[in-house]
Amino acid sequence: MNCLIIDDNKIARTTLIQLASHVSDLSVSGDFENAMDACDYLVSHSVDLLLLDIEMPGMNGVELTKYLGNKRPLIIFTTAKKDYAIEAFELNVVDYITKPVTPARFIQAVDKAREIINSHKTELRSDDDSFVFIRDSNIIRKLNLDDILYAEAMGDYVKLHTAQKFYTVHTTLKSVESRLPESKFIKVHRSFIVALSKIDTIRDGAIVIAGKSVPVADAFRANLNARMKVL
Repeated sequence: MNCLIIDDNKIARTTLIQLASHVSDLSVSGDFENAMDACDYLVSHSVDLLLLDIEMPGMNGVELTKYLGNKRPLIIFTTAKKDYAIEAFELNVVDYITKPVTPARFIQAVDKAREIINSHKTELRSDDDSFVFIRDSNIIRKLNLDDILYAEAMGDYVKLHTAQKFYTVHTTLKSVESRLPESKFIKVHRSFIVALSKIDTIRDGAIVIAGKSVPVADAFRANLNARMKVL
């Protein structure tokens, strides 16, 4: 795992760097004293985890989290105040540590982040083009690709819809797309991937699959028509 440390207090940054140095699989890619500089860095660098203070001049930690949106790295808030705890967890952060940060509490939070990252690596995995494995709550479940009607992005989760029910997986649509065979599935919208063989009709800018409507974005329409060999 690689992380960024964002805190306007130099001593706090130094403390976190020292704590991170004792975790074998955690490396610090950089540290910043304000959120704006961190934003600039994140535009061109991939980071697994942010160790993020909340109260900072200019853009604070909560504002940065909201600005980064669904594409943000995992976040552990490190703050001197408890006032933001409810708002922090509504933002679906990994953990919320109040300062001073102790080694035990730091390791506990990093362990949570590691577990999430590892689950992302195994949440969808297949050995052939007939099935995938998904993490459904605490169960690893086999899901036949022929049963999937479409995938729908919902914030930090993706719903895999079948005729009987849907399964909610904590992942991104991009990750799902990379694990589904291109011969069977196609992206038709920034939030939807559909099974080509399940399409019933296309009308008024939408696909109908098993009686359910899925939008088709203009940017994906030409590719969809080509794949369907529409005359």
